[in-house]
Amino acid sequence: MYDVDNIVEIKNLTKSYGRKLALDNLNLNIKKGKVVGILGPNGSGKTTLIKILVGILRQTKGEVLINGYKPGVQTKSIVSYLPDRNFLYEWMKVEDAIEMYKDFYADFDEKKCDDLLQFMRLERDMKVNSLSKGMKEKLNLTLVLSRKAKLYILDEPIAGVDPVARDQILDAIINNYEENSSMIITTHLVRYMEKIFDEVAFISDGKIILEGNAEKLREDKFMQIDDLYKEIFG
Repeated sequence: MYDVDNIVEIKNLTKSYGRKLALDNLNLNIKKGKVVGILGPNGSGKTTLIKILVGILRQTKGEVLINGYKPGVQTKSIVSYLPDRNFLYEWMKVEDAIEMYKDFYADFDEKKCDDLLQFMRLERDMKVNSLSKGMKEKLNLTLVLSRKAKLYILDEPIAGVDPVARDQILDAIINNYEENSSMIITTHLVRYMEKIFDEVAFISDGKIILEGNAEKLREDKFMQIDDLYKEIFG
């Protein structure tokens, strides 16, 4: 039975590629209104999990519910997804990317987008192919955060960007996601992001091996989440 307090419910989720198990009977519930970090090294199953949540991949077995629905048309309308690589066409200007998002998503807030562009120091007439990796990341995030979504899913949002861009991205995430919304962030760069997590779940070999309230884990383990990450995966 679906629990209305959860935005995401994952039961016995398994994804196999031939004999290789990318996800192995994974179980996880995510409460509404929380920012949750899914933490693990590359190859631990983070991106496979995200791609199933957003409907890009199908699981081999198990169940996923987002706000009570299986991933599909209904969930795409309430989930705003940032993939782990640039998703905009190189020929576009920033203006074109905004128009595309306005066409695709009824919940796109152009005023919020303009505020974020200003904060990120991006202009509408800039061309995507002229932007640095960090600027592309900031543009992608601007579009994703400009939706009034129920669930934001950010896959490695600060991987490979310089420290200035990283700080701007973190500030934008903290200050701009909808108050009653939920957010899932995957990362292996825990030190920079742990301050924004309410809950964390450590993933290894396609299984959740430890999860809980971030503050309580710090108190119980007498260490920061980043140090706990290093202890688990080091």
